[in-house]
Amino acid sequence: MTSSFYGGIPVFRGFTSLMDPALYSPLPDDWSIGVADIVDSTKAIAAQRYKAVNMAGAAVIAAVTNALGGREFPFVFGGDGASFAVAPDDIELAREALAATATWVREDLDLTMRIALVPVGVIRAQGLDVRVARFGPSANLSYAMFSGGGLAWADAAMKRGEFAVKEASAGTQPDLSGLSCRFEVMPAARGLILSVLVMPARGVDPHAFRQVIEDIIHLVERSPEGGRPVPPQGPPLKWPPQGLELEARTRRGGPLLARRASVLAYTLFAYLIMRFDIKIGGFVPSLYKRQVVENSDFRKYDDGLRMILDCTPQLERALSARLAAAAHDGIVRYGVHQQDAAMMTCFTPSALRSDHVHFIDGARGGYASAATALKAMTA
Repeated sequence: MTSSFYGGIPVFRGFTSLMDPALYSPLPDDWSIGVADIVDSTKAIAAQRYKAVNMAGAAVIAAVTNALGGREFPFVFGGDGASFAVAPDDIELAREALAATATWVREDLDLTMRIALVPVGVIRAQGLDVRVARFGPSANLSYAMFSGGGLAWADAAMKRGEFAVKEASAGTQPDLSGLSCRFEVMPAARGLILSVLVMPARGVDPHAFRQVIEDIIHLVERSPEGGRPVPPQGPPLKWPPQGLELEARTRRGGPLLARRASVLAYTLFAYLIMRFDIKIGGFVPSLYKRQVVENSDFRKYDDGLRMILDCTPQLERALSARLAAAAHDGIVRYGVHQQDAAMMTCFTPSALRSDHVHFIDGARGGYASAATALKAMTA
C-alpha cells in the first residue's frame, strides 16, 4: 500500500551523508507533489514583513498536517513557501487544505499565495524523478529531503500557472492549530547569519554537483554546532511576543479582538512557565527548550541545498569562494544573503510530544533574498 511508503523509509542521522543516492527512495507513481509560494515575496520582504512571509510558508505544512490528522508525510519549508508529497488517499484533503490556506493568506496576511498539485507520474514523463530521504536531526523527529529534480520542476510549473489549485471561497479558514511564532529573533553569535541556496546548473554532471555540496557541508561541519543559528539555551522569549498579531490570525472563530485577547492571555501563561521553568503535568520547560534547539530545521535539501547558518566572516568567505569557483566551472547556481539575525516559526501540535517542528529562516530577507541573488546570477 503506497500510503505507508514514507513511514517505511529508514532515517539517516549524519548530515554529511546527505548526497548519498542510496538514502533516497523513489516516490510511488500515484503520489502527488504540492507546491506553494508567495507572489512578490521580495516586495513583502522589502516592506519588512519577514514574519508574515514565513508564517504563510509554514501555514501550508500546518494546514496539511492537521487535515491529514497528523499522519506523517514528507514536506520541506522554503521560507516564502513549502513543498510536500501526499499519497492518493490524501490528495483531496491536501487540496482542500491548500485552497483554504491560500484564502487565509490573502485575507489575513494580505499576501498572495500560488498553489499547485502535480502528479508524480507527470514529473517522471519529463525524464525527472522525485526521490525522498528522511534525515533525523535528533532522536525526536525526522525531516524529508528530496532529490531527482522533480520538486524544482513542479515549482517552476506552478510559477508558469500550471496544475493550479483554486483558492477556497472567501472566509474559509484552514486548521492552523499548533502554528505560532512566539520566539524573538536570534542575533548572530559568531558574526553573521548567512542564508545559502545552492542549485545544480542545467545539465550538470551529478557527481560534480555532489562533490561541491559535500565540500560545502564539510566546511560548515567544522564550525561550532555545525553553524546552527539557534542558541544552545533556546531562542529568546519575551512577552508580549512579536508574533502576537500573526498568531491571533491563525485562530478560528470569533472577532479578531477576542482572538488577540485569548492569545495575549495564553502567551503570558506560556511565558511565565518557560521563564520560571515551572513543570505542569507532563510538560518540562527545560526539556522542551532542548528539543526546540535539536528540532530546528536550519539545513535541508530539496533538489538544492538550503541552509541558515550562524557563521564567522572567515567561514562566509570560504563558502563564497567555493561557490563562486563552482559557479565559474558551470556546476552550480547559488545565492547567499547576509543578515544579523535568524528567526523561527514553530509548529507544535502538542507540547507534550517531542516531534514539534521549528522552521528557521534569516530574519532580514532569508531564503527569499538568497533566491533573488540566485536569479540575478542566472539572468
